[in-house]
Amino acid sequence: MSALATSVFDMPSYVQSSYVGLILTQLEVSLGATLAGLAIALPIGQFCSRLPRLYPPTLGLVTLIYSIPSIALFVLLIDYTGESETTVFIPLTLYTLAILVPGVVDGIRSVPRDVLDAADGMGYGRARRYLAVELPIALPTLMAAVRVAAVSSLSLMSIGATIGNYGGIGDLFLLGLRFFDNRLIWVGLITLLVLSVLCDIALRLVQRLLTPWARSLRSIG
Repeated sequence: MSALATSVFDMPSYVQSSYVGLILTQLEVSLGATLAGLAIALPIGQFCSRLPRLYPPTLGLVTLIYSIPSIALFVLLIDYTGESETTVFIPLTLYTLAILVPGVVDGIRSVPRDVLDAADGMGYGRARRYLAVELPIALPTLMAAVRVAAVSSLSLMSIGATIGNYGGIGDLFLLGLRFFDNRLIWVGLITLLVLSVLCDIALRLVQRLLTPWARSLRSIG
């Protein structure tokens, strides 16, 4: 962290003034895309878990989308959304589906059958059983996928700098290349690493808060 602070203060003044703004943009767009992807993946994963035959083609589709080069997808969207954060936000959201949809399906499939039968015997409807039983039990598996998706989005967003000033920390890479200043590139790399680690730690803490029963089970075991 001290090396990062030293590098930041050594940066040109025109970069120092916008450094915090770049970090906030990086977090806002990448984490926002992860949340949007999760909102889409939850019903898709639930649907695939109810109809297993639909899971292979769905997984194939989201994997195919993930294989599209991000720069190509950014360029294709410019005609419709212009050079804006939306042009970066949409591909990041789509890319998270390749991670989050399998996470949702695997999480739901990990719920023991006898637990579902017990919920049915207690008169739980399908929606209530999903929210009160399936989703909480699936949460550890789901949160593991969310952590991977969030870190992946943090990294991929930097490519958005190629279509304008919408790449967050990625703008430092372009400035470093433009002005032949390796300090900017190193600051960008270190910042991304630090953000990724902190994001993963924060999501682990969220998981612990949402699954207090999991700690109880581990202590009993």
